[in-house]
Amino acid sequence: MTELPLQARRVFRLAAVTALALAVSYGMGAMLPFLAPIFALVLTATPAPPLGLRGLFSLSAAVVVTFGLGLVLAPLLISYPVTGVLVAAVGIYVSNHLAINLGKGLVATLLVMGVTLVSAAGTVSTALAAAVIQALVVGLAIAVACQLLVYPFFPEDRPPEQSAAPSNAWVDDWLALRATLVVLPAYLLALVNPSLYLPVIMKSVSLGQQATRVALRDAGRELLGSTLLAGTLAIGFWGVLGISTNLWMFFLWMLLFGLFCASRLYGVIRSRFSPSFWQSVLLTTLILLGSAVQDSANGKDVYQAFAIRISLFVGVTVYAWFAVLLLERLRRLPVQPSPGAGSRIRTP
Repeated sequence: MTELPLQARRVFRLAAVTALALAVSYGMGAMLPFLAPIFALVLTATPAPPLGLRGLFSLSAAVVVTFGLGLVLAPLLISYPVTGVLVAAVGIYVSNHLAINLGKGLVATLLVMGVTLVSAAGTVSTALAAAVIQALVVGLAIAVACQLLVYPFFPEDRPPEQSAAPSNAWVDDWLALRATLVVLPAYLLALVNPSLYLPVIMKSVSLGQQATRVALRDAGRELLGSTLLAGTLAIGFWGVLGISTNLWMFFLWMLLFGLFCASRLYGVIRSRFSPSFWQSVLLTTLILLGSAVQDSANGKDVYQAFAIRISLFVGVTVYAWFAVLLLERLRRLPVQPSPGAGSRIRTP
């Protein structure tokens, strides 16, 4: 497949890994099966070869540390809620710092999921937290295996040597803080009812990462537009899936929708929107669709649950939009000098 253009290979690779991870996770009957395609998207969206042995070892260590941190944080949230929330906020900030300043996107995602998802589940029961950890580990393992299977068919070119670009550390730290303030309210909401608001945490994490990559003037269109488009795609996906509901068609439709988003993400089809917009669209579609499948399997009213969930998603998105605008306005306020700071000392 190396005769294909590089961008086309990336499109097919992302769509194939995501669809294959979805098919494998649902075929295995994994708990929270939509986590596997989400991890596949996070792993594959950034063009790079799959993890080697050293990378897998580092990933395993990151899983143990981050998910263990979530388990340790849960009792602290129960006994000392204010302290626990402050520690969780620091963990969210560190995860955003890793993603923005150090380019450790996967480790950052694992850390923020450990701090938020695992700790929120742990406030209900240790068994629920253990189940969430198991679902996260299984989903991550499926995503890594699917990437290893698909990559040889759509490999990357040999990367040219690049020098590291200088970064503005103060601006990067501000972006990490801004992303933390976007995620934190959804985390506090999830502590009230973790089983209901876990998808909202995942959406807010996506919004926090997306908010660090959008220009201020495009924040509303990028954040709210991606959420509304994802809701539309999820409705369309659910409708066409009803024509013939089986795992094979689920895989094929996911492949098609993945190609639709990936072709715009990598610029094969021109779009007015940024790559982060299309990545957020695909990720949010997976969350909405996976939650709808779970609702259907549990005998819930899918359409009522979808309406509630998309309303919550729009709510946290609008909050993220206004939070970005407010924080940027506060950052750009001129600093008023203290009285007498500019006066000169007169000598007799």
